[in-house]
Amino acid sequence: MTLPTVEHETAANPTHSIIWLHGLGADGHDFAPIVPELVDPAWPALRFVFPHAPVRPVTINNGMSMRAWYDVAGFDARAPQDEAGIRASIAAVEALIAREHERGVPAGRIVLAGFSQGGAIALAAGLCHAQTLAGIVALSTYLPIAEVVARERSPANAATPIFQAHGSADPVVAMQRGIDSRDRLQALGHVVDWHSYPMAHAVCAEEIADLHRWLGARLAA
Repeated sequence: MTLPTVEHETAANPTHSIIWLHGLGADGHDFAPIVPELVDPAWPALRFVFPHAPVRPVTINNGMSMRAWYDVAGFDARAPQDEAGIRASIAAVEALIAREHERGVPAGRIVLAGFSQGGAIALAAGLCHAQTLAGIVALSTYLPIAEVVARERSPANAATPIFQAHGSADPVVAMQRGIDSRDRLQALGHVVDWHSYPMAHAVCAEEIADLHRWLGARLAA
């Protein structure tokens, strides 16, 4: 069963898709308002797919239940990671990609994007996907279960472009975690377009403008 989603099509009969994963405690509506700011009328018809993560207890939030792609024990890089939850969310993203295939959009025209927790899943799922994707967008995030992803990543996405951005004043996911992830990805041979902005755990106008340019190049290709 695929996750429930919020969807927005920029024109009839979309030929390209962007699957965008929200952050911890948010939902699929969180980034839907970004579409008008981000999209260029010259781009091909796009389908934005904003899935809702499952509701689950989150350790770092005193076990409160909320939408989360996986459990978080701590925001420190040394905190234990919920590999089972991460793998389950990767499988959920695979199902969303498969549904886009059924709707006529091949992997090479799909961008995986995400913010914070959603960005972590976008990175892991994108790098491990068996077919070449158009691109991966990782905002205010890090590479989860990095050793596992390094082992299980697919040669099909070895050269897939990655847009990675982070706020220099991020109090939730420290920018150093983003930098360390960028360096790890580059050491593995991945192409990372890195951006940093003077902001907290958020998205800013300059970032949207940079992402607009980057997406335009992917969609033109």
